[in-house]
Amino acid sequence: MGPRHRSDRSPWGGSGDCHCGGCHGGPSSCEQSSGGFGRQIRRRARVRAGRGVPPATRELTVALAGNPNVGKSTLFNVLTGGSAATANYAATTVTVGAGVVRLDDTRVRVLDLPGAYALGGPAISDQAVARRALVDAAPDVVVVLADASNLARNLYLVLQILDLGVPTVLALNLMDAAARAGLVTNVQRLAQELGIPVVPTIASRAVGAQRVISTAVACPARPAAPHYGREVESAVRAVERALPVCAAPRSEALLLLEGDQLTAQSYPAAAALAEVRASALGDEGEVPRVVAERHRLAGRLAASTQYARHTPPSDRAWKVTTHPVLGLAVLAAVLGGMVSFLFLVGNGLANAFSTAWLALASPLIQAPIHALFGYGAFARTLLWGFDAGIQAALSVGVPYVLTFYFLLALLEDSGYLNAAAFLADRTMNRLGLHGRAVIPLVAGFGCSVPAIIGTRVLSSRRERTIASLLITMVPCSARTAVIAGAVARYVGWGPAVALFAVDLLLAGAAGRGLNALLPGKPSGLVLEVFPFRPPVLRHVARKTWQRFRGFIVMATPIMIAGSLVLGALYETGFIWKLTGPLSPVVQGWLLLPPVAGLALLFGVLRKELSLQLLVTLAVVRYGRGAANLTHFLTVPQIMTYALVNTVYVPCVATIAAMRAELGIRRTAFVSALSLGIALLAGGALARLLPHP
Repeated sequence: MGPRHRSDRSPWGGSGDCHCGGCHGGPSSCEQSSGGFGRQIRRRARVRAGRGVPPATRELTVALAGNPNVGKSTLFNVLTGGSAATANYAATTVTVGAGVVRLDDTRVRVLDLPGAYALGGPAISDQAVARRALVDAAPDVVVVLADASNLARNLYLVLQILDLGVPTVLALNLMDAAARAGLVTNVQRLAQELGIPVVPTIASRAVGAQRVISTAVACPARPAAPHYGREVESAVRAVERALPVCAAPRSEALLLLEGDQLTAQSYPAAAALAEVRASALGDEGEVPRVVAERHRLAGRLAASTQYARHTPPSDRAWKVTTHPVLGLAVLAAVLGGMVSFLFLVGNGLANAFSTAWLALASPLIQAPIHALFGYGAFARTLLWGFDAGIQAALSVGVPYVLTFYFLLALLEDSGYLNAAAFLADRTMNRLGLHGRAVIPLVAGFGCSVPAIIGTRVLSSRRERTIASLLITMVPCSARTAVIAGAVARYVGWGPAVALFAVDLLLAGAAGRGLNALLPGKPSGLVLEVFPFRPPVLRHVARKTWQRFRGFIVMATPIMIAGSLVLGALYETGFIWKLTGPLSPVVQGWLLLPPVAGLALLFGVLRKELSLQLLVTLAVVRYGRGAANLTHFLTVPQIMTYALVNTVYVPCVATIAAMRAELGIRRTAFVSALSLGIALLAGGALARLLPHP
């Protein structure tokens, strides 16, 4: 819970009254919020129910809109007690969340829209999703959250929503960050200029949350449309007249004048007129005149209502972290620190977890299975799934995935991933991507499944295909464990690091090749310059748990099923019959023994067990001495095995995630391509390394 604030004073020195631009709620509707507003509303509802007061009789839909990273999902969680993800980097919210708040006699349905810099764009973009939600849901009021520390950029979307003609409230969020940046905002003047209520907020501490929702309920007046100059307004009116009846003719006309393709497909006749009008207006550089005028108006509004006292430290930090030389050094240090932390903490946790599992969980699982099914092949197969399978999911999930998600959440909440995306944009362009792709790629070092899902932040199917290939090739925590357990342990840390470097070089080459092969070009990077902020521990913990829970829910059933299949093949002895068909590739090309080929084949079921399965099969074939890899593998063979295992498609869970995002054909293409690269690279490495 955040700190308490007095109800009669605003934390910015004002009286705490609602600046409604002509529409003022009473004192009760503008009450200052403490940190537990959602709980306060629920307590009020329970008290009302206990006194026999009838439930809410009025229904109201309020949509939360705003640029990425302005605190929409945080405010949504405060208001509704929901669990929308929050992060200090772009495009966290990729779907529409919904929750309910009861305020006196009003039942308020709150929608958390995807973060958007503007309305319009490709049909699959967050911006188009936000616009469709505004049109389809037809909210009674739109609450637009704006970053007070970056007002001019955020006001562009505010003006676009005012063009929709929907009753609007502006929540001026991150007022604490603006104060630290030395920015002073005249909230009352901003409300007068826009003609809508403006409420200062700090969503992370629930400051102003109650005032926002009560203002939305009490101030339903439709706003006046912004004015973009005589020539633009004349063109807007002409295009409006050519439109059929629609919910927001002014907004549609403006989008047509901006050249929005999705809107043009809906109104072909009006689009033709808009193209003529837009041509007459002319462009300013590559920017349509309408867009330039809106940006100009947003800049004038910000300049007339806000001034800066001093240059904030976060601006200096941003310059350092995005510097072409210093920024790369910082990025290398951050990534190196993450990998080191994963190795040290992850390995320690993995060993402790395995010991605890064998001592506590395994006996409890084995006892009922042996009691019901005896000690035969069927019982042992069940233990492969329900003992070793669950252990595998958790022994990788808890030490490596959970640890990585915690580190990733810290970087997101601090704002550093935005700087990394900005810095990586030029490199990502060479791979057919833009800087935002660095976010799912970094997530791929933890687990490929959520990383594949994270490619939704990319705007085209082409970019998602390239990013998915790269994600399948970067070493996730499971494959990192194999490299640490095989190469680092038996060959040394130097060769293990070299293997990582080779893998990343192969991924980069594959990305460049696929970029040249697939038609189209990468879209440009549109990225907000967010100030660095101290991470909020409860946000980091919530996000870490949500991601880890998603990994466990998706991965555990697949690992259990894969372990059962593998156990049945092993216990029946059928697995050994596969060595013949694999021999030309495994022994002839990769120069590996047959057991290594079996481990690679079934590693796709459970990648983290590739090393354990290799040892298990080797012990059966060569005796107990094979528990040491050097007993049956040479150093070049250990390196070759680890490289092939690292490069080819991670696991069936990743394949399932790709199928959901890309479809069957592209999933098959990416999987086959990564397998081909792994086999080519493995065979080349086997012949380059000297054999004893």
